[in-house]
Amino acid sequence: MPKAEKAQALNDFSFMSAYEMAEIIRRRKASPVEIMEACLDQIEALEPRLNAFVTLTPESAMEEARRCEALVMSGTDLGPLHGVPMSVKDLIAVRGVRQTFGSRTMQDHVADADAPAVERIKAAGACLIGKTTTTEFGCKPSSDSPLSGITRNPWNTEKTSGGSSAGAAASVAAGAYPVALGTDGGGSIRIPSSFCGLFGIKAQFGRVPVFPVSATPTLAHVGPITRTVRDAALVLGTVAGFDARDPASMTEHAPDFLAACEHPVTGMRIAWSPTLGYAEPTSEVESAASEAVKVFEELGCEVEFVDQVMEDPFDLWLAEFYAGVGTKLKEPLENNRQIIDPNLVDMLAGALDQKIDEYYRTIFARYELREKMRKFFNEYDLLITPTLPVAAFDATLEMPPRVPTRNSINWTSYTYPPNLCGLPSASLPCGFTGDGLPIGLQLTSRANREIDIFRAAAAFEMARPWGDLRPDLEP
Repeated sequence: MPKAEKAQALNDFSFMSAYEMAEIIRRRKASPVEIMEACLDQIEALEPRLNAFVTLTPESAMEEARRCEALVMSGTDLGPLHGVPMSVKDLIAVRGVRQTFGSRTMQDHVADADAPAVERIKAAGACLIGKTTTTEFGCKPSSDSPLSGITRNPWNTEKTSGGSSAGAAASVAAGAYPVALGTDGGGSIRIPSSFCGLFGIKAQFGRVPVFPVSATPTLAHVGPITRTVRDAALVLGTVAGFDARDPASMTEHAPDFLAACEHPVTGMRIAWSPTLGYAEPTSEVESAASEAVKVFEELGCEVEFVDQVMEDPFDLWLAEFYAGVGTKLKEPLENNRQIIDPNLVDMLAGALDQKIDEYYRTIFARYELREKMRKFFNEYDLLITPTLPVAAFDATLEMPPRVPTRNSINWTSYTYPPNLCGLPSASLPCGFTGDGLPIGLQLTSRANREIDIFRAAAAFEMARPWGDLRPDLEP
């Protein structure tokens, strides 16, 4: 393709939504092949600055795009994501492609089957372009791993993109393609979505089946990271549904998430808690989130300030999450620990030192928290908080400076409670710092009510649209 035409193609398709992209393909206004070519060119140009991919699969991506084009021309019924480029986080299995988990302990592992979510996006017509970066086994909310190095934020490449779905958020925010699949065991979809100015959602636990078994099987979710609410609704509706390989998989049919985006929000009951009772957000974050909550009042929602929602449940989450990952990494921890991220070694070893009665005390405390939140949501449709207490910090740091924290994890004060309770939770963009860094707002619903998140998020997006706000990132 001539240079001028290539530049025009990048302009045409960069920052286009998946919904729009699938529609112009369906109407034969654009070819899946030219879209894929533009996508791969954009990734090639951005990758030296972002470092968002562990493994790119351009040959198979172009092959899939050509197959999609042939189906369009034949008049075949097309899936909802037909011809749309997508990436998959490197914790999720794609048959025949490396699955490294961001770890040197798994750097040569190749998946022998697709994860359920990957099967479903392929069946819907999506074209996979590669595997995005993750922190080692998804263990950190920053954006580096011993295997792939640092992934950077397109809004400021000196800053972290957040983790552990680091590359997914960075590349979508940069406009390379419209949607990525991430995972979330304690905030790993919502954290980078907040730092990169995106919408990201983890559904009810079990709504999207997870297989092969995660290292954190009672906490893990798969979900979309997108630039628009409706794109997330489209993708979540595609990947949700029962799969017998996941014993936690929900048997009931998923709601119509796209239809929920059209539902009115008047009369919704919202609890607004800037701290949950223990978090310490910066003044900029709290101010932006507070202003965003006023939008819901203007839209007709009933908003109530709630100071103390819970005690900090970080120790409950830590005991469960790191015991699982530590068990997966027990052999290299004992015999080859120098190849593991040094910031993880002590936490992993500590989790494995738990006595069985200590571990089960945390299990029972977790069920008490779930019951507490079940009763809490008898009074409210949504709990709104900041997604994180800070905006993105320097990419070379493990944790934000000048924020009270016990370790490199628990500064993510708001994101791990929904995982402990299995509740749907999303992050949406709600403003910027004075330095131009995105700030996220977290919406958490009662059990099985993702539709309340989608109706509220779509209404907010219409009232305060963020889609035209783009990072000033030159390849």
